[in-house]
Amino acid sequence: MREVADDLEEVRAMIAAGEGEVAIDELRWLLELCSESIEAHYLLGKLAVETSGDISLGRAHFGIGYQLAARALERAGRPTPLAALHPANRPFFDAGRGLAWCLAELAKSDMALQVVENLLDYDPSDPLGVRPWVDEIKTAGTAIVELEGLFAPRRSDG
Repeated sequence: MREVADDLEEVRAMIAAGEGEVAIDELRWLLELCSESIEAHYLLGKLAVETSGDISLGRAHFGIGYQLAARALERAGRPTPLAALHPANRPFFDAGRGLAWCLAELAKSDMALQVVENLLDYDPSDPLGVRPWVDEIKTAGTAIVELEGLFAPRRSDG
């Protein structure tokens, strides 16, 4: 596993240097060695969305990373709270945020809400700021308050 961690560090350096395509190749190779690398799936999802605008592919990679972690957490008895900022937990929370964003963009708001609420169940302190997403997803760009008809039309005095 130490080799995978070192390789992921190299991938992050590639991404920071703007070498997205090389990073994608390296991440695919890493997944051949360790198909359950949550962070590799998260990074592939991030690159899919950020470099090629491929929300569906991003959703797939974020979703795989999120599901891998969720299953492991279920097997562990759903330990809570689970600190989102702890380095061992961060890939799960990042994959979950990416998945929720993609689902919302793909108009799958019920699924997006489920992911956000699950993340909040694990870490109610919400250090990554996903709680406001609940209202954003629920309203999906619709007006929260409709002003038409809120006040009676002015009566004319003439």
